[in-house]
Amino acid sequence: MRLTKFHYKKYKEDARRLIHERVGYFNQIYDHSFNRIFIKNQKTCWGSCSEKRNLNFNYKLFFLPAILRDYVIVHELCHLEEFNHSPRFWGLVSRVFPDYRKLRRELKIRNYEL
Repeated sequence: MRLTKFHYKKYKEDARRLIHERVGYFNQIYDHSFNRIFIKNQKTCWGSCSEKRNLNFNYKLFFLPAILRDYVIVHELCHLEEFNHSPRFWGLVSRVFPDYRKLRRELKIRNYEL
């Protein structure tokens, strides 16, 4: 399915509710403070974390399999503690997703579908 601006308007709030719920769930593990969560229509990334401690997520996460969506959410939450991709960062991710390497590969394949 080719997603358009129409889809963004139609699914943005559904994505927001789902992502807020999942961030809350996983943040019980990490207990990180953050400012806001933004839902965007990005062309090339699934999520990001700003230096202002805002979490940004692509609304298209709504259409991913739950395991990949949750991996992106955990990935960005971990950036609140480690703003890099160091071994310590991956150690944080592996608390929830010990198979994160496999999930990263799958997400890269799906990146072409953004």
